[in-house]
Amino acid sequence: MSSKLYYTAMEIAKLLDVSRTKAYDICRELNEELEEEGYIVIPGKLPKKYLEERIYGLVG
Repeated sequence: MSSKLYYTAMEIAKLLDVSRTKAYDICRELNEELEEEGYIVIPGKLPKKYLEERIYGLVG
């Protein structure tokens, strides 16, 4: 399986053109949402599919 399932905070920063700190904030917030839904989360990483669903206009 060569396709990565997660974005790192650094990749999120580049993708969204935000600071590293803001990327970690976004990652933390969305991971909290996932955790509340019962998912296991990895700090500093976010599932690609979830980020693409939550950020308007990311996937077109």
